[in-house]
Amino acid sequence: QAQPVESGGGSVQPGESLRLSCTYSPYITRGACTGWFRQVPGKEREGLATIYHVTPITFYDSYSGFLEGRFTISRINGKKTVNLQMNNLRADDTAVYYCATADALPKEVCQRRSPTDFDNWGQGTQVTVSS
Repeated sequence: QAQPVESGGGSVQPGESLRLSCTYSPYITRGACTGWFRQVPGKEREGLATIYHVTPITFYDSYSGFLEGRFTISRINGKKTVNLQMNNLRADDTAVYYCATADALPKEVCQRRSPTDFDNWGQGTQVTVSS
């Protein structure tokens, strides 16, 4: 698979929103998983949200609880793009955000959002939240 490509990072103030986009390989098959992760220097990479691809129309999403409903992952069918809409951003959301894909994961593995289950990573995009 081609490396996923992230875009949409930048600098915002607390309370504002950003939308990140991930363009991935055209060969997404049933059971593939696409996820968003983030990493702060000195800390482990953490999973935020994933999409488990079932059909060109059907997918299942999952989220880490600490997001408190502020982030939404979505898929644009036909455009090979997965977005992460981030609302009400806080200073502790500052990080490098990564998109990653994995082939043929069981749904429950995709939904546990563990970075070690993903083998195809983008370069990352910086998100800075500061007043």
